[in-house]
Amino acid sequence: MSLQGKVAVVTGASRGIGRAIAVALAAHGARVVMNYLHNEAAAAEAAAAVGSAGVLLRFDVADAEAVNQAFKQIVSAEGGVHILVNNAGVAVNALTLGAKDADWQRALAVNLGGAFNCTRAALRSLMHAPGGARIINIASVVGETGSAGQGPYAAAKAGMLGLTKTWAREYASRGVTVNAVSPGFIETDMTAAGLSPERRAEILKAIPLGCVGSPEDVAAAVVYLASPGAAYVTGQVLRVNGGLLM
Repeated sequence: MSLQGKVAVVTGASRGIGRAIAVALAAHGARVVMNYLHNEAAAAEAAAAVGSAGVLLRFDVADAEAVNQAFKQIVSAEGGVHILVNNAGVAVNALTLGAKDADWQRALAVNLGGAFNCTRAALRSLMHAPGGARIINIASVVGETGSAGQGPYAAAKAGMLGLTKTWAREYASRGVTVNAVSPGFIETDMTAAGLSPERRAEILKAIPLGCVGSPEDVAAAVVYLASPGAAYVTGQVLRVNGGLLM
């Protein structure tokens, strides 16, 4: 599971799942570039948790030009990229009749467009990574099941699964594996803010393991897919959901 000598980029790394992924990759030896956009205090705390193996870089994944410039900076400073984790996302909760155009556009621009922008910007470096490279997309169970009141978010996460399989086919011959991790109900700020106690209890009843997952559960799956042990795994969706979807 050693990632010694690898350079990883984790988008949306200041909180929740992204923070846990950055910490886990660093613990296994990777140098981690931690992307964030708004929350400087959270980003600084996450960087402190990662320690000397991490470096913060602020850019908006939805801005293609900003992404291009950021990856040029990363390659110049770090010598290349070996692992890309597309985690940055925003939650948009609204029934379709009440959804605003801006909500739809932002959900797709960040959750789906951000993954596309970062992958396109990183690919040339990834294709030249010694020993092969990894792209890991953080999807969601709702991208496979749908979710009432989360149309834009579910659509973006479903699109991410399509991109995962497409990129796996496009770049396998260049030594790049591409997989998705699809979390279920994970305890984060995003889930805590968007669920009533009644809805939370309802979801827990549907999870065979009977409990909420942690960001560290998702991070462990990412570490596996980033590791040498997953060299023959590509185009797959690894579900981390306690049995919520089988």
